[in-house]
Amino acid sequence: MSERTRWIQLEGAVNARDLGGLPTADGSETRRGRVLRADNLQDLTVADLRILLDDYALKNVIDLRSHPEVRLEGPGPLARTPSVTIHHLSLFAEGGRHTDVAADTAPDGVDLDRVLPWQQRPHQGGPEQERSIGHYHGYLRDRADSIVAALRVMARTDGAALVHCAAGKDRTGVVCALALDVVGVTREAIVTDYAQTGERLPAILTRLRNSPTYAADLDSRPADSHQPHAAIMEKFLARLDEEHGGTLPWLAQHGWTDEDTAALRSRLLD
Repeated sequence: MSERTRWIQLEGAVNARDLGGLPTADGSETRRGRVLRADNLQDLTVADLRILLDDYALKNVIDLRSHPEVRLEGPGPLARTPSVTIHHLSLFAEGGRHTDVAADTAPDGVDLDRVLPWQQRPHQGGPEQERSIGHYHGYLRDRADSIVAALRVMARTDGAALVHCAAGKDRTGVVCALALDVVGVTREAIVTDYAQTGERLPAILTRLRNSPTYAADLDSRPADSHQPHAAIMEKFLARLDEEHGGTLPWLAQHGWTDEDTAALRSRLLD
């Protein structure tokens, strides 16, 4: 499969692609139509639904957004599709209605300061890329349960699974990278897939700036902080190797089993 055909052309999402066609270290490649990745899905059109349901037999959606994000942005039309199961698996520590970060609640019951929890994390200084890597490891620290659950959804045996967040870049990028690492995709291909979101970045940012949920956050951050540089994923995976021995040992610390690995590999590999 060429890089061009991995993109899924949708009217209501701009960063959708298939994780099929990626090379593994043993010379095989990932299967098409098993795991998809995307940005927000609430604007999907009827034509988009037909593509996902008919062409990809979509059965499961892994929504990595926070609970306030879902309330403000909406779950999207797939939540009203009986044949599709939505798995809401936030990558942020959340307690009750909001994240655990202390802040005042807005009159409508949704605190915008808690919608994007990364805004509240203290900056440690250093380059913007290093802060991104720190956020990514925060997902591992705060929500290993969600990551393990997301990979188990991908390993299901019927239809396709689609994982998404807001931009389909950071949270989605980390979960997809871990899944690809488990099944033996080469590090080069994992990093390339992560960085490929950069091809759609202007369209992604335009979509998010049209939403009051995300617009202020985007405009308050340095322009370079939005770019999915290959070095970010390279360093994230290298740090995972150094601190935990790699993806599989880290997953095993959080309940992942050999049977889970076998199921995911069977699902994603030819």
